This record gives sequence, structure tokens and C-alpha cells, in this order.
Amino acid sequence: MTNQHTKTGFSTRAIHGNNHVRQPEGALNPPLYMSSTFTFEKTEDGAAMFAGERPGHFYSRVSNPTLLALEERFASLEGAEAALSFASGMGAITSVLWTFLSAGDEIIADKTLYGCTFAFLHHGLSRFGIKIIDVDLTDINALEAAISQKTRLVYFESPANPNMRLVDIAAVSAIARKHGAKTIVDNTYCTPYLQQPLKLGADIVVHSATKYLGGHGDLIAGMAAGNNDDMLRVRTEGLKDMTGAVMTPLTAHQIMRGLKTLDLRMDRHSASAQTIAERLEAHPLVREVYYPGLKSFAQYDLAKRQMRGPGGMIAFELNTDLSGASCMMNALELIKRAVSLGDADTLIQHPASMTHATYTPEERARHGISDTLLRLSVGLESVEDIWTDLEMALRLLSHQRQPSKAA
Repeated sequence: MTNQHTKTGFSTRAIHGNNHVRQPEGALNPPLYMSSTFTFEKTEDGAAMFAGERPGHFYSRVSNPTLLALEERFASLEGAEAALSFASGMGAITSVLWTFLSAGDEIIADKTLYGCTFAFLHHGLSRFGIKIIDVDLTDINALEAAISQKTRLVYFESPANPNMRLVDIAAVSAIARKHGAKTIVDNTYCTPYLQQPLKLGADIVVHSATKYLGGHGDLIAGMAAGNNDDMLRVRTEGLKDMTGAVMTPLTAHQIMRGLKTLDLRMDRHSASAQTIAERLEAHPLVREVYYPGLKSFAQYDLAKRQMRGPGGMIAFELNTDLSGASCMMNALELIKRAVSLGDADTLIQHPASMTHATYTPEERARHGISDTLLRLSVGLESVEDIWTDLEMALRLLSHQRQPSKAA
């Protein structure tokens, strides 16, 4: 991109990306290159590309013009030198971690993680001589006490899935860098529109692009961004040789379409979630609401410092037991019971039995995931319709809790 183009606003870059270069045949959008392999004018050209001596595409497991268009656009949004695309969010996470870890290394991970990430670390990497150290990264002193010469990576989500805990990205990144470790942040909940971890000192950011980046619940994908050297290593080691988690060109095309409305959607998700969180907090059947936009949120000040907005995700607990929480969820009509998040549809799920079922009950208790915790992904419907559905389900729960007159 030209220097002039990089000075444009977020929404302009999300729409135009590298399209200041005229597309073939004058197409408005980048073409869809549905090709597994690419031809060479001469044998020497192919040899030079394989040797890394000249740029070019030779096989879509390594690079593809459509994926490159997405990667360049996404890098500009994250404020990164380079970005990579993957077949899924877990493809992004595993490709990055495999690249920078070897037997005997240690990785420090926050105490609250997405269930499949937790499983990959504790049930996957740990089988190959890599030590996983769980640390409450909201406590900087705990990180200082745990980090060692063997620590290669510090990994966390902020906000964390599913309980919305925040980590001070700048503070953790500074400590990791002091000890020669890389900081990797899962930025799925915020997207680069609401939070840019690289500008706060992180080394690499990862995303499940399935969520807000795609935005419509119709694709599975992942993204990562960082400096040129790190992304080249991940491309040629973790992605090409270790996971093969390659995004399809059609998926890249869909994500670029989603990015064009990312800022508009995130503003709407955030505004509606703020309204819903405030109303839930005031409801007598709701015991606790975890949402960065609430002044009662324990890390409200940190959220204001490092996030542009509070986002569309809410975690809350009801004044009931697991059976009551299930009854409330089952009573919902507009809101769908489903995992995933960041869709136009409002979705609700029960982490302990769904997305975080890979944790044992004891692990969930240690990692702050209670049996009555519910996760709500606030969609793009009318906020009053979302609230009407929630209020109706809570009212039915209230009636169920009241003893019958016959009793």
C-alpha cells in the first residue's frame, strides 16, 4: 500500500485495502483465484520462488493471490507488518504455537481460555515435552514469579472466553519482552476495530475469523498478524509443513466482504450489548453480569484504556441452579441456542457443557467458569426485540421458582 493509503481511516482501509491498485478487467473486488497451483514462465522462475529469492505464487498451500489480498488488508487493520490466513481459528493458533515451540520449552497461558485452546495446550502440546504453566495474568506479580529462561511464549485472550476477564496487554507484553518471550493475544472478541494488541506491545495477534471478521455465521477461518519475520516463519513452518490449515480462496473473498462493514457492525454490537448488560444487571434474577462497558465491571478502567468499545459479548450468572439456567435458555424464542459468536443473530450458550466441556469440573472451578455461567453474543436485531425475548424467559423462570398455591 502507498504511504498515502496507510494514513486513511479504519473503515476506508477495511473497504479498499490494497485496491488502490487497479484490479484485472477493472473489477471492483479482487478476483477469486480458484487455483491449487501456478505456472512458471521458465524453470528458473520456479526455482527462484521455491528458494525464496523472488516473490510469486507457486502453490496455494503456501500463498494465493486472493488470500494475499485479504492478508494485506487485515495487516493494515491490525497495524501489523504482515498477516496470514488459516482454515480456522484453531488452525491459526496451532500453526503459530507449533512454529515457536520445541520440546523442553515452557508456555505461560492465562487461567481462562477457549475450551479447544485449553485442550490443545494441556492435552496436545504437553504430550510433546512442552510445559504449560497456567497463570492468572491479571496479576502481574504472578507472571513475574512464573516466567523463566525456558519461557518462549505468553498466551492469553482479552477479553477472555467465556467470562470476560481482561489482561493488561501492555504490562504483560513488557514483562515478556524483558525475559525474551513473545506475547500472543487472541483478539477475537474485540477485532482490530475495538482493540489493537500489537500497538500495545504484543508480538502476534490471532483471531477466529469465523466470528466478527466474517460476521455472518457462514464460514470457518482464522487470521494471525505480526512482524514480517515472524509471519514468514509461521507461513513456511507452522502453516506449510506442520498443520496445512490453509484457507480457501472463496473463504478469503467472503471475509473481505465482511470486513467492509466491520466497524459498523461492531458499533451496533457494542451499543446493543451495553443496553442489554445494563438491563440484565438491574434484573432481580440476575446475580452477576460481566461486561466491560459496565461501571461495576471489576476491570472497567482497564477496558477504557485498551479497548475502543466494550464489544458484543456478555457473560452473566442467574440466581438459580444449572437446571434453572437451562430452563431459561430453553424458553428463548428469538435468541438461538448455539455456540460461536459474532453473527448477526443473537446466540446464547452454556460454556460448562458446551464450548468449555474440555475442562474437568475441577479445572472449570479453578479457571473461573461456573456451572451457571451463560454466554450471550448480542446480534444485530432490534435491541428491544432481544431484550423482550430475554425478559420473557426470565419471567418464566421466576414463575417456575415460585411455590404453587396448592403447596
